[in-house]
Amino acid sequence: MVVLDTNALMMPVECGVRVFEELDRLVDDPELVTPEAVVAELETLAAGAGEEATAASVGRDLAERCRVIETAQQYADDAVVELASGEDFDGYVVTNDRPLRERLLARGVRVIGLRGANTLAITQP
Repeated sequence: MVVLDTNALMMPVECGVRVFEELDRLVDDPELVTPEAVVAELETLAAGAGEEATAASVGRDLAERCRVIETAQQYADDAVVELASGEDFDGYVVTNDRPLRERLLARGVRVIGLRGANTLAITQP
């Protein structure tokens, strides 16, 4: 399972990263999921203006390629942590959010993030 957070879905516009191609390169047959709270955050950001709104709008469209999972958490980062903290979780979280990344690594979760200009890499806890 590969959990995508808000900024992961916005990477194609903000960083020029081909997220799904990179994930296919790093993970065999990835099952892509995102929390419902992430989709809600993208919808809120997309309602704004400027580059962030454009990136969020693209991210919202990309989220349709993921299985959206309902969590108890309303805040997107907490929802990502909830999904990745399950007993049977043996996957990855894609994020460029440094505080979220640190929370996940402290819990023993593998994190996929930006490495270089437009390449993703896995960080082991």
